[in-house]
Amino acid sequence: MSEQETVDLSKLGAVFQEYGEEKGALIPVLQAAQGVYGYLPREVLQEIGRCLKAPLSQVYGVVTFYGQFYLERRGRNIIRCCDGTACHVRGAVNIIHALEERLGIKAGQTTPDYGFTLEVVYCLGSCALAPVVVVNDHIIGHMTPERMSEVIDHLLAQELEGQLEGA
Repeated sequence: MSEQETVDLSKLGAVFQEYGEEKGALIPVLQAAQGVYGYLPREVLQEIGRCLKAPLSQVYGVVTFYGQFYLERRGRNIIRCCDGTACHVRGAVNIIHALEERLGIKAGQTTPDYGFTLEVVYCLGSCALAPVVVVNDHIIGHMTPERMSEVIDHLLAQELEGQLEGA
């Protein structure tokens, strides 16, 4: 988040209405807040701690313990490339390198325009489809660097189409 961007904490009102303000609601509140913002900015964590009467250290401890929570803004398109054993043997590294080159980022990073986040995971449970990539929760098996480039082209075209419709 850039220095000019501010977080609208009023969006948390509906979250607290649904889950209440009890400490036991911390995980569902964090999940719902991440659903609203796409990640958990510091201001949101502070507000959650204040409303649940939980120290920020406790809130932060839960967020950093569970892999489902994100402290940094993520891209509009999330690409998870499996590099587990079956996928690795079948060329996942080539797909990862192709994505890094195409997007201009390394695995674990987000493009500066927040268009894409690239993650490497170590098992998606779809070994028969290796190498496997998950794009925005859609599983794509038998991936190749060339097919991955086509997927990126498709996502970029969709974004452009959405921008033109909104103009």
